[in-house]
Amino acid sequence: MGDKVWWPKEMRSNPNRRNPDHWCEFHNDHGHKIADCRFLQGEVDHLLKQGYLTELFSERGKQIYMKNRQEPPKPPSPKRTVNVISGGEDINSVIYTAANKISKVTITHGKWVQHALEEESITFDDVDADVILSPHNDALVISLLVYDTNVKRVLIDPGSSVNIILLRVLCEMQAEDKLVPKAHTLSGFDNSSVVTKGEVILATFTEGVVKDTKFQVVDMEMTYNMILGRPWIHEMDVIPSTLHQVIKFPSPWGVCQIRGDQ
Repeated sequence: MGDKVWWPKEMRSNPNRRNPDHWCEFHNDHGHKIADCRFLQGEVDHLLKQGYLTELFSERGKQIYMKNRQEPPKPPSPKRTVNVISGGEDINSVIYTAANKISKVTITHGKWVQHALEEESITFDDVDADVILSPHNDALVISLLVYDTNVKRVLIDPGSSVNIILLRVLCEMQAEDKLVPKAHTLSGFDNSSVVTKGEVILATFTEGVVKDTKFQVVDMEMTYNMILGRPWIHEMDVIPSTLHQVIKFPSPWGVCQIRGDQ
């Protein structure tokens, strides 16, 4: 099965912060126990979805697994992509380390390996930071399928009371006809303000979870194409961690996670 398994890269977290008493045979390194290895759990879940390893289940386990084996609905294929916009490597006096970073999405159902129907809680630990170059001071920025467009440079901002999209991005998505003119004044922490061009409701697709999301449309330039604030975060029950560069949220298929664009 060696050609079916993606073996992990070396841990990139700070070795001084790892637990020397814990050994992971999968990573062949210290830091966490193999029973707590999120990457191994993700690989096992992937193999189960491909139909492998089911012979390790008991008969009852096989029945429960097959009964509850459901794939999340596939989102529509994006018709276009909105890439990185204006700005440089220096963002708000923080160096955005774009090099050596990879955007990826994983779904973990780790406890399904042991208990097919056991509920998972949302947790963060050092294992989540194994792929992060630390120390870092990066904002949590993801890519997301919105409407019919793959939008990059989407900021997850718990400090924002609204969801924001640039008018230029809305036009690039060819969705300007959905704009409802309605002027609101948005204020920043420095008391600066901007008047919106209106609002728009667009579907966001996040690992099988679809939400109609209201955005305030602004005609300006900023570092990000979109800002997802507390309305989207709370509606999705998202738990973000800038330290681990990941968001996690519940779904009908277990706890899902999306890593930041690293």
